Amino acid sequence: MDIKKLEERVDELISTVERLRSENKTLRESQTNLVTERDHLIAKTQQARTRVETMIERLKAMENE
Repeated sequence: MDIKKLEERVDELISTVERLRSENKTLRESQTNLVTERDHLIAKTQQARTRVETMIERLKAMENE
């Protein structure tokens, strides 16, 4: 392999590393956002579950009156 081809190959590898670093950063940010969104949805689901359970208890209490 001559020096010119070696330089080209090194440049290609540098470009690939830079692209992968950028892609990795984007994926990590996306993962962070998705985890945050998931946590928010879990909390909302739990709140809804609690409200439904409370309503069911109230309905049962009204039935027994």
